[in-house]
Amino acid sequence: MNTTFDDLVSTYLENNVGLADNFLSETLASQLRGNLLRLLSQKQMLPAGIGNDTVLIHNELIRSDKIHWLDRKHQDEHEDCFFDLMDCFVAYLNQTCYTGITGYEFHYALYEKGTFYKKHLDQFKNNKGRAFTMIMYLNLDWKLGDGGELCIYHSDHKQSVAPLNGKCVFFKSSELEHEVLLSHKPRLSITGWLKTN
Repeated sequence: MNTTFDDLVSTYLENNVGLADNFLSETLASQLRGNLLRLLSQKQMLPAGIGNDTVLIHNELIRSDKIHWLDRKHQDEHEDCFFDLMDCFVAYLNQTCYTGITGYEFHYALYEKGTFYKKHLDQFKNNKGRAFTMIMYLNLDWKLGDGGELCIYHSDHKQSVAPLNGKCVFFKSSELEHEVLLSHKPRLSITGWLKTN
């Protein structure tokens, strides 16, 4: 597992965006995909908002995905496996990079056909607690032309990341604007943030 963590951190240090294929094992990705689809069938995937609890708005012209928050209180064995992985990664980051991460939050995200998320930063104006953004994809057989790429805006170029199954993207929440391009078929992921106090 440390090899995958090394890949994520080394690519982040090279380009301000960490990338690791198979950060989620095929088994775990399949189990989490199953959870997301079950939640969708139970109508528990809800429209995502913009902002946080104190300033939250819904605007489908900016963001049109559906989400459901993960929580150990759900006592779901697959979510617990995911959180165990995150605990290992946070410990690795804090020991090797002295990042001072003290917590995290993650949600399932579903972009249905024809949905997107316009260019934005993952940092609230009234709360600077989000340190790093992490996105992990749950899409089987994603092909060129399916859309749904993550477009990341560097100072001098744009970077496009296809939402391939098991892949993880990692970057500083306050620094890089990004968007989810129009998806031409359902696009599944887990998105979240590593936080400091």
